[in-house]
Amino acid sequence: SPVAPTASEPRTSRRPVGMAVALTISLGALLGLHAPLIVHRPSVRVARSAVSPRVTFEPHMTAEKMAPGAEVLDLEVGPVVPHDPPFKKIMAANRAEIAQRIMRAATELNMQTVGIYGYEDRYSQHRWGADQSFMLEKKNPGDSAIAAYLDAAQIVKIAKEHGVEAIHPGYGFLSESPEFAQLCEDAGITFVGPTIENLKTFADKTTARVAAIKADVPVVPGTDEPVTTVEAAQAFVDEYGLPVIIKAAMGGGGKGMRVVRSKEELPALFTTASSEAKAAFGDGSVFLERFLDKPRHIEVQIIGDGKGNVVHLWERDCSVQRRHQKVVEIAPAWNLPTELRKQLHEDSKRLMSAANYKNAGTVEFLVDQEGRHYFIEVNPRIQVEHTVTEEVTGIDIPQAQLRIAAGASLEEIGLVQEHIHARGVALQCRVTTENAERNFQPDTGTISVYRHSAGFGMRHDGIGYSGMKVTPFYDSLLVKYTARGASWEEVVRRMRRALQEARIRGVKTNIPFLLNVLTHPEFEKGVVTTAFIDENPSLLAISGKKWQFASPYQADQDKVYRAEQLMRYIANLAVNGHPASLGAAKDKLSNSHKPLTPPQISSE
Repeated sequence: SPVAPTASEPRTSRRPVGMAVALTISLGALLGLHAPLIVHRPSVRVARSAVSPRVTFEPHMTAEKMAPGAEVLDLEVGPVVPHDPPFKKIMAANRAEIAQRIMRAATELNMQTVGIYGYEDRYSQHRWGADQSFMLEKKNPGDSAIAAYLDAAQIVKIAKEHGVEAIHPGYGFLSESPEFAQLCEDAGITFVGPTIENLKTFADKTTARVAAIKADVPVVPGTDEPVTTVEAAQAFVDEYGLPVIIKAAMGGGGKGMRVVRSKEELPALFTTASSEAKAAFGDGSVFLERFLDKPRHIEVQIIGDGKGNVVHLWERDCSVQRRHQKVVEIAPAWNLPTELRKQLHEDSKRLMSAANYKNAGTVEFLVDQEGRHYFIEVNPRIQVEHTVTEEVTGIDIPQAQLRIAAGASLEEIGLVQEHIHARGVALQCRVTTENAERNFQPDTGTISVYRHSAGFGMRHDGIGYSGMKVTPFYDSLLVKYTARGASWEEVVRRMRRALQEARIRGVKTNIPFLLNVLTHPEFEKGVVTTAFIDENPSLLAISGKKWQFASPYQADQDKVYRAEQLMRYIANLAVNGHPASLGAAKDKLSNSHKPLTPPQISSE
């Protein structure tokens, strides 16, 4: 819906603009809203904001009067980038969907790809998505499945032996390890990520906090150094009070995080947080911060060239969380005050520029109920939710990472701040093999049906396929659905449709839970806090759930699987006969069947 023009904007003309406006709006939709501006004569300006779209007719403005580079003329969109591949061969030192994402980006840039996999991952899709794949050996047979992906020396050895020029670590595992980056450098292999100095500063959240304070970025009160004993944690609580949050000093993704609300539970929560951090990142050190109640979680995507030049790719709202793990992400952050958005961008760029940050990273903030923002951490790597940023900016983040790692400047790959715009809205849902009604217990088994939803404005990044065995050894993330639309209402409708259309059978998924989130009145307004899921336990109710969908077989959760259940029942009867459990007489059941013979065909 149109919004009133500000004092600095010309008032919308009352003159009819006829087919010019209709055509321009249609072209904007067809282009996925990636074009910052489309200009024709008479000039019709179609602009999209994070609040609502607006259309203004400006007959006085012509293409010739615009500053070169300030606008995109006609249908020319996107930066011009070099055609030469950054490297000849790269390795994705990770697994599952992010390994696939990296390899697809590399293949588009005409580079060979190498994948690695653990024995338990031997049937994972990322294995055959690479040009070459190599299995990681465990140091000890009793080691966990993820231990293989933490074996930095073995990974670098494989890369060296097979002519790999660069290693992209993805997210998690070794992505924030300065030791891994150093091993790569020592072997003459480019680490596609921040510099070793960047990692030493930002991979450890306590040193990142010090850097933020030095850059005059507001922070939440917390420990300045890693905490390794319960006694030190108790001393912090005595000084700053409760509640506090315990966080893993290395790594993220909600691992090693616990909220402490009473002194009595501090020792147990400290121990579990430290143990979880040790298992996930190989480092059990933690730090403590004052816990902000019901904040919004906003993060700013940045890319730097290592020489003090930094651009932001706008921000994301990651407030829909469960156990401190993000569930739904939105770009740009919806209904964020303009001045606050500007401050978040400026603080992020100032911090990362001061650190001469190189490659992609995310500066994360909490925004309290009074609109004050506080730095919490830097994730010096690509993130799970990078897809929503790509959808609204049109910038391929892994490809930008690869080019910068090869020495390209921001300008050479088209990353100039005044040319980076967010158009429309993008929404990502993480589909996991978890049962919401059983406290999100991970499910395992064989996927019998795996059919993606698709269509205009939909994207999926995942590893599933029919016949895939879901094991208990790794994270339960199966696929990420990302929807893009011109408005908040449109993108929410599109994601609902996609989740209804998706067919994943054989294992439990969190799709019904996600539909509960997307249809909740509070979420539909576009602004929620990190307490949203905890404050709405009805979101976890799946059995007997009914939604206001037009299709009766999608509106009733009990009917969603009915057709498949009937087909499986009939197939079972055809093969095995009627089961005795349903009343069939045992003496009339036969375990033998007459062999089927082809019909006799007359020779006449």
